[in-house]
Amino acid sequence: MIRINLLPHREEKRKQRKAAFIRMLVISAFAGFAVVIAVGGIIAAKIAGQNERNAFIKAENAKLDAQIQEIRTLKQEIDSLKARQQAVEDLQSDRNQPVYLMDELVKQVPEGIYLRSLKQDNQRIVVSGYAQSNERVSELLRNMSNNSPWLERPDLIEIRSALLGQGKDAKKIFDFTVNVGIKRPRDKDQAASPGTGGAPAAGAVKRS
Repeated sequence: MIRINLLPHREEKRKQRKAAFIRMLVISAFAGFAVVIAVGGIIAAKIAGQNERNAFIKAENAKLDAQIQEIRTLKQEIDSLKARQQAVEDLQSDRNQPVYLMDELVKQVPEGIYLRSLKQDNQRIVVSGYAQSNERVSELLRNMSNNSPWLERPDLIEIRSALLGQGKDAKKIFDFTVNVGIKRPRDKDQAASPGTGGAPAAGAVKRS
């Protein structure tokens, strides 16, 4: 017996293929959406981790900046304390400067020079006096420059001829003014120590 299928089987197969295609599209869409969500989650996790590392670095940098500022403050305080200590040491050493100065002048002033005044301005001394000749003044400058551990950089400010006394007893002399520096003990590391003799009596220093 021959059976004849009178149903539209072609239309039915077309409908089945269409339904299968739609199912595949839906499955692909869900799969793509899942992949996008997964990749997005991974990227978001990496971004969050990087943000955490950046925040940690910023926090550590802030701590380092605070420590650096604290170190700078401590350094400034140390420098200030050193400056105060140096000032105190200078004051203590400067108390003995008049003794050193008078002792050095006694040693370095050559014969034929009479000192009449001394004036100190910080670490510079202005010395005024009379000399028998220009050569005596030159010798004084050489002694102060080369032979003294306490005196340095002498400068001749003025020298002029003058008369000492009146009438027949008047003598020709040279009136001079010299500016010379006086060292502090810490500035003369290579120089010899000065003598420990007592301070000379007040008044003019004369070598004859």
